Amino acid sequence: MEPVFPFPVNLPRHHGKLAHELHRQLRAAILDGRLLAHASLPATRKVAEALGVARNTVVAVYDLLIAEGYLIPRKGAKPQVAEFARRRPSKPSRASVGIDESRFAPVWRTPFMAPSPARVLPERNFRLGIPDHRHFPHDVWRRLMAQTLRKSSREQFAYAPSQGLPALREAIAQHVAFARAVACTADDVIVTSGAQQAFDLIARLLVTPGQTKVAVEEPGYPPVRAAFAAAGAQLVPLPVDDEGLCVERLPDDVRIISVTPSHQSPTGVAMSLRRRSALLEFARRHHAIIVEDDYDGEFRFGDRPLDALQTLDRDALVFYVGTFSKSMFPSLRKGFVVAPAWARSGLIMVKHCVDSHCDSITQSVLAAFIRDGHLARHVRRMRPIYAERRDALLGGLHRELSPWLQPIPSEAGLHLAARIRDPKLASKIMPIVLRFAAGAESTADYAMACDIEPVVTFGYGVIGAEEITAALIDLRRALKE
Repeated sequence: MEPVFPFPVNLPRHHGKLAHELHRQLRAAILDGRLLAHASLPATRKVAEALGVARNTVVAVYDLLIAEGYLIPRKGAKPQVAEFARRRPSKPSRASVGIDESRFAPVWRTPFMAPSPARVLPERNFRLGIPDHRHFPHDVWRRLMAQTLRKSSREQFAYAPSQGLPALREAIAQHVAFARAVACTADDVIVTSGAQQAFDLIARLLVTPGQTKVAVEEPGYPPVRAAFAAAGAQLVPLPVDDEGLCVERLPDDVRIISVTPSHQSPTGVAMSLRRRSALLEFARRHHAIIVEDDYDGEFRFGDRPLDALQTLDRDALVFYVGTFSKSMFPSLRKGFVVAPAWARSGLIMVKHCVDSHCDSITQSVLAAFIRDGHLARHVRRMRPIYAERRDALLGGLHRELSPWLQPIPSEAGLHLAARIRDPKLASKIMPIVLRFAAGAESTADYAMACDIEPVVTFGYGVIGAEEITAALIDLRRALKE
C-alpha cells in the first residue's frame, strides 16, 4: 500500500500512545513544512487502514490539530493545513552560514556568479533580449505540438541521441546555411538547452582548470563569463569599441576567445571585417579557439550582413553558437553548436554526461516548425515590426534625447545602445534614464570592472513604436528638470 503522507509515520506498538505519537509527528511535519499550507490531509479511513489503527484514533488526532489551529476544518471535505510561520529561525546564524558556504566549490562563492534578481516591470518596457509574444504563430505551434504528441503516443519510450534528433539537426543545418551562410551539415550540429548550455559544454571540453586563459568582451554577456569561470578558466577581459572586440589587445597566451560579432552584447556594434580577419589570423597563429555567439543575429535592418566567423574560418577553429530564444521564445530552451569535426565526439560525450539529451517532444515540434518554413516566415513578418520600433527609438534618441545621449550605430538585433555625451554627468543622468525608461539597463551591469564608462541599452522587443515615443518624451522632461 502506498504511504498516505509524504514522509514516514512510525507508531509505537503500545496502543495507549498511538494517538499521542501520531499527533506529535503530524504537528512536527506541519511546523517543519513537510505538510505545506493549504494541503488537504488524507481521509481518516485511509490513514487508519494504512497505519493499522482504529479510525476513531485518527479522528481524535485530526480534531486535536484543528483545536490547536494547525488544521482548518471544511464541511464535507478533508481538513487543510493552516497557514502560519514555520518552526525555522528567521535568520540563520553567522556560524551556520559560514559552515554551509565552506562546502561550496570556491567558484560558487564568487559574487558575480549569482543570477541577477528578477525585476518587476510593466508589460511594455525596454528590457533586452525578449521577443514579442503577440505576433508569434501560437496556433501553428499548437497544431504541430498536437501532431507530435499523437505520433509519440504510438511509439515506444526511448532516450533521444545526446547530440539531438536527426530531424532537428538537419533542419538547423539548413536554416543557418540559408539565414547566416554557415557551412555545415547535420553531423556538425549539436542541440543544446539554449545557448547557455552550449557555452557550458564548450567550456567543460576545452578548459583546463587554473591554466586555460579565455578572452571575453568587456562589457560582455555575463552568462558566457559564468560558464568559463565555472570550468576554472582564467578570464581575460578585453575592451570593445565601434568595430567590436579590440583584437590587437589579445595576449599571446589566450587559448579561447569568446565574441558576439554580429550584434555585440550589450553595445550592439558589429565586428568589422578587418577585425574578423585579424581575429581568425590570431587564432591560427596562436592555436586558439573562437567561440562565436551569434547573439541577436536573426533580425537585420541594414545592408547585407557580414559573413559569420564560422563562414570565414578555414582552419576549423570556430565553434558557432546559436539559439531560438530571440527568433521564437525564451522558454523553448533550444540552442545549438556548429562544431569543428575534431570536436564533435568530445562535445557529444560531455553533453551525454551533463544532460543525456534535450526534450524530444519540443525537438520534434521545432524541427517541423523550421522544416515547414514557419520560422523563416515568422522572422520575415517580425522584421518590419521591429524595424518600426527601432526607427522610433533612433528618432527619439536623435530628437528628444540628443542633448544627453548619442546612439551607437547598430544594424541588427532587438536593442540599441546610447552613450552619455558628457561622461561627467553619467551619475546624474543614468538613474533618471533607468527610472523613466523601464527595463533599460546600463552596460556597467555587463562589465567585470567597476570603472567602465556607462552606456544605456534600450530593448524594443516588447514595446510598440508609439509607446517608445511617449516614453522618450517623458524621459526628456525628466532630464530637463
